[in-house]
Amino acid sequence: MKHRWLDKTDHRPAPTNTRAAERRALTLPARLAWKDQRGISRFASVVTRDVSDRGVFVECHSALSIPLYRLVQFEMEPTVHDPGALPESLRQGRILSAVYRISHASKTARYGLALRLMVDPKRHAVEQTEAARATA
Repeated sequence: MKHRWLDKTDHRPAPTNTRAAERRALTLPARLAWKDQRGISRFASVVTRDVSDRGVFVECHSALSIPLYRLVQFEMEPTVHDPGALPESLRQGRILSAVYRISHASKTARYGLALRLMVDPKRHAVEQTEAARATA
């Protein structure tokens, strides 16, 4: 009799990438704007680390007082000279985003925020179709 826990073969399927959009490593300056819990407008300069059509991960030098799920305005700095490397949703200027992950600073990494871009799904589908036609 062969016991399952003695079987050393791995029967699990190989992990697959289930992301909705491809991520690109881009290090570019950007800005965040939000209102704190008292309604006071706050601003911060950040640097993107990776970007996709639906989200962006940013890092900053110090911790920000932005709680999880807070809505923020995300905008690339006007000094970004090559907007062609950016997804279409980020070329439009300010975009409403939600904080959905916070990475606290460590010895090897800075404080970071993962932002979900509030992109209209219908508009996003049209933009992807147009981008596919342009590259074909």
